[in-house]
Amino acid sequence: MKRIYVVGTADTKGEELAFLADAIATAGAAVCRVDVGTRDATIAVDITAEEIAGHHPGGRNDVLGGNDRGAAVAAMGVAFARFAQSRNDIAAMIGIGGGGGTSIITSGMRALPLGLPKIMVSTLASGDTAPYVDVSDIVMMPSVTDMAGLNRLSRVVLHNAAQAISGMAARPAPPPDGKPSIGLTMFGVTTPCVTAIADQLRSTYDCMVFHATGAGGRSMEKLADSGLLSGVIDITTTEVCDLLFGGVLPATEDRFGAIARTRLPYVGSVGALDMVNFWAPSTIPEHYRGRLFYEHNPNVTLMRTTAQECRAIGEWIGARLALCEGSVRVLIPEKGVSALDIEGGAFFDPEADAVLFEAIERTIKPNDARRVMRLPLHINDPEFAKAAVAAFLDIARQ
Repeated sequence: MKRIYVVGTADTKGEELAFLADAIATAGAAVCRVDVGTRDATIAVDITAEEIAGHHPGGRNDVLGGNDRGAAVAAMGVAFARFAQSRNDIAAMIGIGGGGGTSIITSGMRALPLGLPKIMVSTLASGDTAPYVDVSDIVMMPSVTDMAGLNRLSRVVLHNAAQAISGMAARPAPPPDGKPSIGLTMFGVTTPCVTAIADQLRSTYDCMVFHATGAGGRSMEKLADSGLLSGVIDITTTEVCDLLFGGVLPATEDRFGAIARTRLPYVGSVGALDMVNFWAPSTIPEHYRGRLFYEHNPNVTLMRTTAQECRAIGEWIGARLALCEGSVRVLIPEKGVSALDIEGGAFFDPEADAVLFEAIERTIKPNDARRVMRLPLHINDPEFAKAAVAAFLDIARQ
């Protein structure tokens, strides 16, 4: 039987944890009380901190028994994430915590599949929650008061949280309409291409388009790892530029990792690899002064990648796609990789593009599964979108 996991540090938040669990049980849901504290629990729980700590790669002693609270919190977060991934009986998860508890519990929540209900009642929920939520679907709920014993306001907040998570678990979202989902990546400078691809596939596929802003790529690959995608059309790989050269919308080192792990049908391209993103001109690092820039708007400045940078970008992408054992097609638009990289455009540089294309072809290690396809087209030409659709349908049917 699946249960709602109610998670907190039972050494410091035992009273609040017990109140929340009882409120959920009163609402009619099955409850599992989980302790992620690093000291002795003050209430009875169903899963102890010792059991959670045992999931740490180094064992429970790497989590419990030390004197460094910061190290213990970090280690417990690692252990809880591994614990959460090991369970198949979680109907939903709700956590309560201050700084340490929020860090631990959201580590586990981020490891859960997208779509599984997650609420974090936290003293940090009204600030910058990006480090805790990242690209997951965690709902952050402000506790308003600190969690230092129950009071008239915290009882209301926790009661409301209990009703919310109970309702989510009792009434899950209806199943999708039956169309398989695919992920697509888009930037303003590749919009015509990706829009045309989605229009051609929408009758057959549920097309999820992600803005290639760093978080967008991570979100798409999170969906792939969660088993929610049937394929990927990754036209816009520009986040790699920002990762390698200090831009503000970077990928992580794990970009393309989900494609290798899942072996999903993958069609990629080189969209917007002609640019690194910065904020307003005043934010551009000093060592880039004198480069070719384009003011996208007053708050976004684009820097044209050089031939040397394009070689590094192509080698980075090719090396990672070479690890993919599923069907991979990389389409090369020989007449330009973005709306700015076109004859007469601000970033038109065929020489730099040629270096990029050669680096990808060389490092991807082409074989029957991985192929590079050169097309005498611009990335936003309608015929390029048609070619991408044809390539995807060909490998999706295999």
